[in-house]
Amino acid sequence: MTRRLLLLASLLLLLTVGCGVLPSTEDEATDAAREVARKAGQVLYSQRPRTAEEVGRSAAGINGVEVLRLTGTSTHDGDGIDVVVRTSGSATGGGFAPKQVTVRRCFAVRVSPTSEWREDPRDVDCPDNPPLAFAPPPEPPRLPYEELRAGLPRVPEGGQVDEAEVRRALAALDLPPAIRTEVKSDGGRVGVLLVVKGNGSDPQDCLLARVSPGVTDVWAPTRMQRMPGEGGCTVNNALHPQPAPH
Repeated sequence: MTRRLLLLASLLLLLTVGCGVLPSTEDEATDAAREVARKAGQVLYSQRPRTAEEVGRSAAGINGVEVLRLTGTSTHDGDGIDVVVRTSGSATGGGFAPKQVTVRRCFAVRVSPTSEWREDPRDVDCPDNPPLAFAPPPEPPRLPYEELRAGLPRVPEGGQVDEAEVRRALAALDLPPAIRTEVKSDGGRVGVLLVVKGNGSDPQDCLLARVSPGVTDVWAPTRMQRMPGEGGCTVNNALHPQPAPH
């Protein structure tokens, strides 16, 4: 009898110590919810300036993330933007009758030029308000390929290209403010760029044109060249076109 009591006491002591060392099922579920918030921070991580509306819209589009609060106006103003998100996580407890536990937790994700990759989100209390709703982003304006091609001057062989005339042709198109233009002269030619601001990850929309004696060209670079960092949507690419990718 005494031996049985000693074995039972040892077993109870082992279980007590184990419970003190091992995380609870709820803690594991909370860690899973935190990991969702951490991955959301990775998606939002960027050095590109963005407004709070842009950051919130991006965060709301991440699977498993609800945006409850935005603090700040721009990623590059002050401390940047704090995004309070609500996520959920699940874990299954051990023992004789395993049971799955699911929790919903809130975390603050910081988005600024000084944010670190995989920065740990901060645990915060969940606000009482429902998830924020964001209007879809405005449709980018159409780039006027035909109008640009028809409006640019044609200079005969042996003639001289007038940059001012090219600029007047662009002004006559009355382009919306969302379309940025650049004009540059080089070696008796004039290059033109029409570009719409991109999101930093997808190909940019742009048109290139080059007015030379004897020929006026208008074209869009390849998708690969229009990717961020590839240099396809630049006025220099209009003057000195990149070779087509193989």
